[in-house]
Amino acid sequence: MRFGVNYTPSQGWFHHWLDFDLDAVRADLDAIASLGVDHVRVFPLWPVFQPNRSLIRPRAVEQLVALADAAGERGLDVNVDGLQGHLSSFDFLPAWTRTWHRRNLFTDPAVVTAQAEYLRTLAAALADRPNFIGMTIGNEIAQFAAGPPHPDPDRISAEQAGRWLATVLAACEEGAPGRTHLHAEYDASWYQDDQPFTPAHAARLGALTAVHSWVFNGTAQRHGKDGPATYGHAAYLVELSKAWADDPRRPVWLQEVGAPQPLIPAEHADRFTEATIGAVLDCPDLWGITWWCSHDVSRDLADFPELEYSLGLLTNDGAVKPAGKAVARLAAEWRGRDHSPAPRTTALVVDAGDDDLAPHRSVCAPGGPVFEAFAALAAEGVRPTAVLASRAADAEHLAARGITEVVTPDNVA
Repeated sequence: MRFGVNYTPSQGWFHHWLDFDLDAVRADLDAIASLGVDHVRVFPLWPVFQPNRSLIRPRAVEQLVALADAAGERGLDVNVDGLQGHLSSFDFLPAWTRTWHRRNLFTDPAVVTAQAEYLRTLAAALADRPNFIGMTIGNEIAQFAAGPPHPDPDRISAEQAGRWLATVLAACEEGAPGRTHLHAEYDASWYQDDQPFTPAHAARLGALTAVHSWVFNGTAQRHGKDGPATYGHAAYLVELSKAWADDPRRPVWLQEVGAPQPLIPAEHADRFTEATIGAVLDCPDLWGITWWCSHDVSRDLADFPELEYSLGLLTNDGAVKPAGKAVARLAAEWRGRDHSPAPRTTALVVDAGDDDLAPHRSVCAPGGPVFEAFAALAAEGVRPTAVLASRAADAEHLAARGITEVVTPDNVA
């Protein structure tokens, strides 16, 4: 069982790439390692690393490798997100894709070729590092493809999204063959009917499925700070993803999860953390849990949404917060232990329309019949999973997943 954190630098946030200080990074990594976690997810800023379509800055790549080496010296493996992309409400896109040079991020041939070269370059620079896990294409890059919520989206079809993902994942594999390369979308891929990055993309492309669990999406508003559905939201996404997976044992990575204030009050963050992790540890085929995030954002930095300032397991000056102590306790408890929970034998039927496009996937969102039925089953002590309606009578598929009972949302009180 793997425990990690998304690394948010304590000095300068992700702007630290502009005046990179390896000693400050080492101090941050020392504090992270003290929690007993085994990996970090790190975020190069795309415009800093590739400021021109034909320029990938060698010095920036060297700094990324230095960060990875420093992590390795502290026993931390490293996953690298490439196309940043979007972080904590801010977009970081190169000037050569915007305004006077506006080109679609997903379909313009010149842009896609440059993205592939950038991802290939980062992967190749780290390919010989034993602590390099692999590349994530970008942080929730699906948010650029649909609006709302994005105010200025680069609109594409689901077919175009799939072709783009295949291209950039192949570039990562070319740079670092055999590593764990994946893409990571936020919950719109599971909940938003018109999001072109679909559940099928998330559950079938890349080495494993990544889910990002944020209860400010209507879950905590509807179910409260300590409702079973709130504590169980991450586990729900893990199990929901399995409905679309072709491989019945496909690993799922809870790549982002955090305790957002004020929906999760500061005095409740440790309880939320323990309950969320406890629920998701009951999911078979879980690759790992990576908390968002390592350090709080400094109040010296302006214009962040209020919740972003306080998501760290550590304060901005490195003190361990109650949620950080909870993660440390659980990481110590699980270190070296086998993670083999029993199969979830009860499957809730998901009918989102066409399996590939999922045009009615909002049935899975908070307030939707699938979400609420899953929450009701979990509150009754059932350990539900999910199965597509098209597979609900497939005895071979059900047996491969250990499912012995199938229920529909209408049949759940």
